[in-house]
Formats: sequence, C-alpha cells, structure tokens
Amino acid sequence: MRSTLNWLILSPLLAVASCVAAPAEPDDVDIAAMEACASPHANGSGQYDLNGLAVNFSFNAVQKSNGSANGQFHVHASYDGLEADFRAKVTCLSVDEVNHRAWVGGVVTKNKSTDPDYAAPIYQPGKDVWFRVVDYSSGSPGVADRSTFLGFEGAAGFLTSAAYCAGRPWPDADARTWPVTSGKITVKP
Repeated sequence: MRSTLNWLILSPLLAVASCVAAPAEPDDVDIAAMEACASPHANGSGQYDLNGLAVNFSFNAVQKSNGSANGQFHVHASYDGLEADFRAKVTCLSVDEVNHRAWVGGVVTKNKSTDPDYAAPIYQPGKDVWFRVVDYSSGSPGVADRSTFLGFEGAAGFLTSAAYCAGRPWPDADARTWPVTSGKITVKP
C-alpha cells in the first residue's frame, strides 16, 4: 500500500519531468500532466459494451520524440465464470489528429485469463497485442468514445504491434469498435 501511495505521489512529477508516463498501472498516471505533454498521446479508462459484454479497460500511451512509445494498458472481462485479463507494455502509438483516433500496440506482460481460448502461445507474455480507439468527446459532444477489443498476432493480417500502428486500419462506420458506456478516452496529437 505504501509503495502504491508513493507512486501516486511521484507519478505526476515524473510525468511532467520526462513527458513520458509509464506508471506501474494505467490508472496511476496523472492525466493533467500527460495532457500538458507536447508529444502525441492517448489515454483512457472505463468500460465499453462488446455486444452486451462489459469490458473494463485502462491505458496510457505517449509517443516519444524518437517515434517509439511508452505506457501500459489493461483489459479485463468476466463472462460465464471465465475471464479475459491482459496487461501489456506500450511499444507503439499512432495518432490521427483530424479524426481523434489512436492505434496502440504493445507486448503482453501478464495474461491472467481463465478462458482456455486465451491459453494459446500468441496470448502469452512477450507476444504482441494491440487495439484502436476514437475520442469522439473532443469533437462530437454527445457521441460515445469507442474502442476495439484486443488484437493478437495474425488479427486483421498484422503480425506485430509495430505493423498494426504503422498500418492504422480503420474500417468504415467504426466497424468492430464498441461504445464506451462509462469513462473516457482522450487522444491528443
């Protein structure tokens, strides 16, 4: 508990000093400090509705001046007595400043899923994982922000997070994105 409290106190200072937030948990980042950063970044937390399934999410991603990215993300859902639960370290971020979209990629650091569908090698620590989000609250009041579920090696034809971030796929009509029902997503160029 004490180390968490210390991290919560130090995290805003570190984020402002380095302009690259990488807390132990996505929820620990100081959003105001992150938004003051001049680098492209995306963050959010809350819940989205994936065809009636509540998915909890939190993430923060900051693009460094050399083009690499830093941050963390966590996605968790419970269903039929099973869980999908992934944590990852951010390795890439691509931002569309006109449409307030972001593509976030990383590497799985923990897979605590109990669903046997997520036991295959492509879901394990060290493997690439990614998702995309859109921040509608910045430009379209009353329209819900949206997120995809996670993609893994081979999804949508991508083999790596870097290829996904560089490819920036966005199907028409926000296909395969889900409305955020509580919380918020912020994308800043």
